Amino acid sequence: MTSPNPTLDGVTDHYRGEEPVLEGGSRPGSAADHLWMHFTRMSGYADKPVPTIERGEGAYIWDTHGKKYLDALSGLFVVQAGHGREELAEAMAVQARKLAFFPIWSYAHPTAVELADRLAAEAPGDLNKVFFSSGGGESVETAWKVAKQYFKLTGRPGKYKVISRAIAYHGTTQGALSITGVPPFKAPFEPLVPGSHRVPNTNFYRAPELVGHDEKEFGRWAADRIEEAILAEGPDTVAAVFVEPVQNAGGCFPPPPGYFERVREICDTYDVLLVSDEVICAYGRLGTMFGAQKYGYQPDIITSAKGLTSGYSPLGAAIISDRIFEPFGKGDTVFPHGYTFGGHPVSCAVALANLDLFEREDLLGNVQRNENAFRSTLEKLLDLPIVGDVRGDGYFYGIELVKDKTTKETFDAAESERILRGYVSGALYETGLYCRADDRGDPVVQVAPMLTSGQEVFDEIEQKLRHVLSEAWKLV
Repeated sequence: MTSPNPTLDGVTDHYRGEEPVLEGGSRPGSAADHLWMHFTRMSGYADKPVPTIERGEGAYIWDTHGKKYLDALSGLFVVQAGHGREELAEAMAVQARKLAFFPIWSYAHPTAVELADRLAAEAPGDLNKVFFSSGGGESVETAWKVAKQYFKLTGRPGKYKVISRAIAYHGTTQGALSITGVPPFKAPFEPLVPGSHRVPNTNFYRAPELVGHDEKEFGRWAADRIEEAILAEGPDTVAAVFVEPVQNAGGCFPPPPGYFERVREICDTYDVLLVSDEVICAYGRLGTMFGAQKYGYQPDIITSAKGLTSGYSPLGAAIISDRIFEPFGKGDTVFPHGYTFGGHPVSCAVALANLDLFEREDLLGNVQRNENAFRSTLEKLLDLPIVGDVRGDGYFYGIELVKDKTTKETFDAAESERILRGYVSGALYETGLYCRADDRGDPVVQVAPMLTSGQEVFDEIEQKLRHVLSEAWKLV
């Protein structure tokens, strides 16, 4: 099992040469002395410097040696509008001069009010209440707590459990980690919050043989496993189902036709909330403002973050239906939950400017016009013997690597360590491509270009991936 972002993992040596001196006289190699990097094997930097990125412009980033890389992951599925957007930086500066901070605990400030109004107007159906957080995991945590308290307030206190999907990643806080379906991430922190249960995901490439011939049949089969889990646990105990429109972990699993229609039907039958975890899929990643709109289903709650500000400042939002909010708005009821920096004035200001930019430059339209070209460009890689599957939607794709295309045989743990982590991750970085090599499920490479991207960027991604993956095959 590797880190979720081995492209930046300390096991591979992808940062070479003399250490440049940074502003203030520090050297990037000293980062490992005091900076505890996230999801990183810190021992990997015991005798080598840390890759250090110091600036970005458009679709590109530069390290402290001046080397240029194509940012084919939008930072971490975040920088929708591109690096170095002066209008976003200026919006932050203007707000910071006016009101740098004030909490939304029994008070409001104009940017939070305006952004909540705007998100409610954009969200599907009756999702009209916006609870701000600092990021995606906090939004997921919020959604589970809302679901639990909602059922207590409506006389069904035994409904507290959640259903989520195998390999799905929902965050690292204790609640969100409990919902996460990646066992090695959970093991060091157990026991976690009780009541979370897993069902199969929508990876059609790895579908069971009995339904592997037809996507729609597979989708029905996968959705029915949710009903099966609810019945096994007892409908009086299940509060919510958490699903991503396109599942991230495992390598971009899109939903089969009819899947979400059936999931919505199941949730309605057993009075279970449908939570659409759109921390990655919201704000244009799939070519729509929200992923649920892409696939035509109505959630009870949407969790979001990342692209809301294009990463220029941290901000998350759980967007909740009027029906679910209704008992919270009565009498002396309080939702005893919040975050100091949730709805931060500067973050809300940059989010508003970011959404203005989306409209002005028609970023959603750009994805819609170019998503087929992006897919077809990546599908050229299917001629390589190491590439088994190319899947995803919008500007969010995974390329699954295999040992045998005919049998779909995957790499074992040792092979994955040697090829994916030992070569592919570092080679991508060395060739000037920042993306993600991951094996939380089967080995994949993920790409998610900025929403401003077009064919020139797609071609550069394909060419650099082709070079690295062709060389990787020689190691099989």
